Amino acid sequence: MKPDFDKGNGLLPVIVQEWETGEVLMLAYTDEQAWEKSLDTGEAHFYSRSRKSIWHKGGTSGHVQRIREIRIDCDYDTILFMVEQVGGAACHKGYKSCFYTRVEKDGRFLEHAEKVFDPKEVYNK
Repeated sequence: MKPDFDKGNGLLPVIVQEWETGEVLMLAYTDEQAWEKSLDTGEAHFYSRSRKSIWHKGGTSGHVQRIREIRIDCDYDTILFMVEQVGGAACHKGYKSCFYTRVEKDGRFLEHAEKVFDPKEVYNK
């Protein structure tokens, strides 16, 4: 058995969750090549829809995601990576989770988390 990449036109969503706390860190996409690379290395690899290429999560920042467990949904078209987040942050904007913005009942957006690192220091070397 393997994920059903045909359902997603070659790309499937990957929910990334912190292994110890269960916190959702991010959502990304994988293709078959990134999937195989993740299995082979034990670290998260995804497919960038904007760059149209595979990327190793944390390859630039050092904030890699070590995969502790993988689950797949009942239709084999959505993947869950349960990871150890190295460096304390999954979000390229410096936050632990990409889901650092809460939507209030009135529709306002509220950032409710502290940055773990300064992206300018990490990405503008």
